[in-house]
Formats: sequence, structure tokens, C-alpha cells
Amino acid sequence: MKSITVLALSLLLGACSVTQLPDNLSRAMLNQDDPEVVADGAPAYLLMLDALILTYPENERFLLAGAQLYGAYAGVFAQDEVQAQSMADKALEYARRALCEYDSDACDLVDGPADELKRGLAMNYDEDDVDIFYAYGAAWAGWIQANTSDWNAIAQVSKVKNLMEWVESYDEGYDNATVQVYLGVLTTQLPPSVGGKPEIGKAHFEKAIALSDGKHLMAKVLYAKQYARLMFEQELHDDLLQQVIDADPYAEGLTLINRLAQRQADRLLAESADYFE
Repeated sequence: MKSITVLALSLLLGACSVTQLPDNLSRAMLNQDDPEVVADGAPAYLLMLDALILTYPENERFLLAGAQLYGAYAGVFAQDEVQAQSMADKALEYARRALCEYDSDACDLVDGPADELKRGLAMNYDEDDVDIFYAYGAAWAGWIQANTSDWNAIAQVSKVKNLMEWVESYDEGYDNATVQVYLGVLTTQLPPSVGGKPEIGKAHFEKAIALSDGKHLMAKVLYAKQYARLMFEQELHDDLLQQVIDADPYAEGLTLINRLAQRQADRLLAESADYFE
């Protein structure tokens, strides 16, 4: 397997320019239908991106590609909590460096209070800046998820929510409607009894499903996991998960995450009776 990975990387590097590599690599991974292939190949890709970033330390595209891949590995393929945290740290570091290269004022803005971040985004940035802020917000959200035992990390959720809401204001279907999935997760953390507003999260999940024509299967899995379980709605929970299991996972830019969603749906559905008893 290692020799095949090296050969594949050699062919990839020979087939496209270095500047095209991040986009081609991301697309190839997102459209891969076998998570094991990605899991086996990802460490080599990570080392390759690290090397490219060392060679071109100010290249935003390489930094963002590194942030995306390290974040994905942390959230899906990490072997334990320590590795997940380490990978998430690297993802956030690369995303922050990309943001700072893009605009030093933006770099300062995300360090300030949540209300200043919201105001600064509205006053100083527009649709041309969506890509960089979304990438940073995604890495930030992944870092928080990897550090949920740290209250200092949890305290930053409101700022990530502000970033994603700002992205949504320009494109509600951004990144195959994944921006809606992020907002759904961020707003289904607490039940109504302690001040949570899960119905807002439900609306985001349903919008993600509608905007993706039902192709974003992870939106349905997280709708079941975050909302249906929180509100103890077993019928909704089981129906959503069965839809995922029965669906065609192939969709441009979503195939890998859909395959992972189907695996998670199988597990959650198997646990349903025990969870809702």
C-alpha cells in the first residue's frame, strides 16, 4: 500500500502543476467512495502538504489545503483524542496563517470579542472574502470539537457561529450547504429547558437538506444525532437515518462524506432502541 501511495503521488505531481495540486487533491478526496483509501493515503498527503508549506510558507492555497486535510483527519480518522487534538491544532494553525496572510486586520478581528467580530465582518468585508473566513471558521469549529473538555474552547463557539452566519448571509448554500450543517450543529447544543434554541438548528438542517436536494447525507445524520436525540424524537431519528442508509452516496464533492454518513447512520440506528428506551 505504501508503494502504491508513493506512485500515486508521483503521478499526481507529474500530471499537474504545483499550484493546481491543492484543488485537485481536495476534489479527488471528496469524490473518493472508499474511506479506507483516504485513511491509508492521508498521512502521505499530510506530509506532502507540510513540505509544500515549508517551501512556500506564505502561499494561502497550500495553507488552506493543509488546514482542510488536517481538520478532516482530526474529525474522521484520528486514532484517539490526543491525535485528534494534535491534528486539529495543526489545522487551526494553518488556517490562521492563511487568514493572516490574506489580511492582517482580519487576523486581529477573530481574536477580539464576538460582538466586535460580528460588527467588523459587516462593516469591512463582503462576498469576496467569504472563502477565507469560511475556511477559518471550519478549522475553528473542528478545533473546538476536538477540545470539548476545555471550557476556554467552548467559550469560542459564539464567534464561530458569527462567522458562519456571516457566510450564510452571502450564500446560504455555500459549500454544498455545509454552512447550514455547521449552523445546525452550533445551535443544537442545549435543550430548551436550559435556554437552548434547537428549533433554529432544526431549520438549518432542513435547509441544508433542501438546498442540496437531499444529497448531503451527513446533514440528515447530524439532524438525527443533534436534534432528534436532543428532543427525544425517535420516529424522526430513525426515519432520517434509514433515508441515509438507503440513499445513493454518489454526489460531486460529497461522496466521501456521504459514505462516512452511511456508516454513522448504521451505528446510530443500531443504538436507537437503547437510546430511546
